[in-house]
Amino acid sequence: MDELDSALLTLLQEDAKQTNKELARKLHIAQSTCLERVRELTRRGIVRGHHVDVDLKKIGRPVQAMVAVRLRPPDRAVIESFRAFVAGLPEVLSVFVMSGSDDFLLHIAVADNDHLSGFVLDRLTQRKEIVDVRTSVIFNHFRRTVVTPAG
Repeated sequence: MDELDSALLTLLQEDAKQTNKELARKLHIAQSTCLERVRELTRRGIVRGHHVDVDLKKIGRPVQAMVAVRLRPPDRAVIESFRAFVAGLPEVLSVFVMSGSDDFLLHIAVADNDHLSGFVLDRLTQRKEIVDVRTSVIFNHFRRTVVTPAG
């Protein structure tokens, strides 16, 4: 990773729809150099895709929560099975497999508090491997959209 790669990553994270021509102009480099650098960042797995940022309120899912889940027994088969289960639930935005007192942290978005309660009580707690669930409603959410390389 050099300064040019870092600058490309920043520009792409700010707006992934920019054309190669626009990126090259902003960085004062040849279009062919820019294209090759982006292709190399993708080949190396640094750039993994291009995503759309959706306004959850405008699609009817304004209530967000973090749901901490503890499983028993904490073995690989149970963890993998539960991870596959929650990854398939439409309410789940992110799944974090954790160490420490919780095994999972789920970031979810639902229509309202009734849906939140139903998700926890009717979907999650029906799983026999769950021994504890703690839900925290998110009042406000900030996600960094531009991440720079370390060092």
